[in-house]
Amino acid sequence: MTQTTVPLDGLRSGFTGEILTAEDGARYDEARAVYNAMFDRRPAVIARPRSTDEVVAALAFARRAGLRVAVRGGGHSVAGYSTVDDGIVIDLGAMRAVHVDPAARRARVQGGAVWGEVDAATQEHGLATTGGRMTTTGVAGFTLGSGSGWLERLHGLAADNLLSAQVVTADGRVLTAGEEEHPDLFWGLRGGGGNFGIVIEFEFRLHPVGPIVHGGMVLHPRERAPEVCRFFRDFMADAPREVGAGIVLMHAPPAPFVPPDLQGRPAVAILAAYWGGLEEGARVLAPLREYGDPPVAMLQPMPYVEFQALTDPGNPPGRRNYWRSDLLPGFPDDAIDALVACAATATSPTSVVVMGPSGVAVADVPDDATALGGRDAPWLYHCYGSWTEADEDDRHVAWVRATEQAMRPWTTRGMALNFVSEVDDDRVRSAFGAEKYRRLVELKDRYDPDNVFSLNQNVRPSGSP
Repeated sequence: MTQTTVPLDGLRSGFTGEILTAEDGARYDEARAVYNAMFDRRPAVIARPRSTDEVVAALAFARRAGLRVAVRGGGHSVAGYSTVDDGIVIDLGAMRAVHVDPAARRARVQGGAVWGEVDAATQEHGLATTGGRMTTTGVAGFTLGSGSGWLERLHGLAADNLLSAQVVTADGRVLTAGEEEHPDLFWGLRGGGGNFGIVIEFEFRLHPVGPIVHGGMVLHPRERAPEVCRFFRDFMADAPREVGAGIVLMHAPPAPFVPPDLQGRPAVAILAAYWGGLEEGARVLAPLREYGDPPVAMLQPMPYVEFQALTDPGNPPGRRNYWRSDLLPGFPDDAIDALVACAATATSPTSVVVMGPSGVAVADVPDDATALGGRDAPWLYHCYGSWTEADEDDRHVAWVRATEQAMRPWTTRGMALNFVSEVDDDRVRSAFGAEKYRRLVELKDRYDPDNVFSLNQNVRPSGSP
């Protein structure tokens, strides 16, 4: 493959951040790697700005040079939006400061930060906001595409906790969007993805959480999955909103706390935490710990940051990933049976199927308050195909797609598009619904009529092919 060579004089002048091309060898290869190894792309240039002015300069250079623009926050985009062949990657990784105002319960977070950094800074004050279920997830893409996390039943999505955002628009303006300033743009940023600009700073509402919570994991052998999933569904129907939890159909890790005869074997895990007092948490979560005499029942006091990192070991960067997900208006027995059956046919031991509750605080937000849809759906499933060998792509992708087809009779529209690997125009339109999509197109026409920001769950400007 012949790679595009771009004269960089117009970018290098006054640019203090790192600028990398293929000529930089190993540093370039390290910089272009993203979480999902299915996207082994070779940008013409990777620019790592250190300031707002340098973000503006990098974007202006890209437009003058006619380069396609990819914006990288944490690089976790499962659909590969964080990188591009022969274009420019504007990598915000050098802009990752987190400033916490504990008195006001607010945090300002730069666009290159990841959630582990936010959690560490806010937990110094016993505060948190809804963040990713992996500490390496980028704040930017996660928030703009919804922000589903463990705290959402109590405090809503990350997008619901966004108070303002500083944005570099396609024409180089730097705008602050919030309820008072540019409220139209603020509406679109909460769920509309990266369609409208490069968000260089987020302001979040914080809540008292931790620093110690009651939580952890319960593990059963996979043959018990149908009954465990039914029990979990019924438990969550009456659980207080302080409970954050989900079920993962997975292979048991080779960890010291897992009995040897279960290690590496198909299992069903319940991950749960209580966002309140420790004694109350122990009482509320006791049924999860006691049901079915599980061989692993590690629900106990633990640091909030440790709970947030529970899924990190099972989701390292550099694997190949393909995801499909949908919302459900309920989780009847036959839907549970279908999900368990799909998990049993997983083509990789590192692939998982998740059954998760939503609703409660998510549904408290009026549907028209943000671009997000599907707020009333109380359940969701995720099917995460994960493997290492490129020559096995077809087999693993086929399993994920087959799971999506098998679950279709019970699903409803509105799933946030962050959880979907391939997104076409029809999926984008159905996720937002006709009226919200119309509003998003109006915003696109206003802030990015040339579709400079097209590497996302793209809302095309009117008149665009």
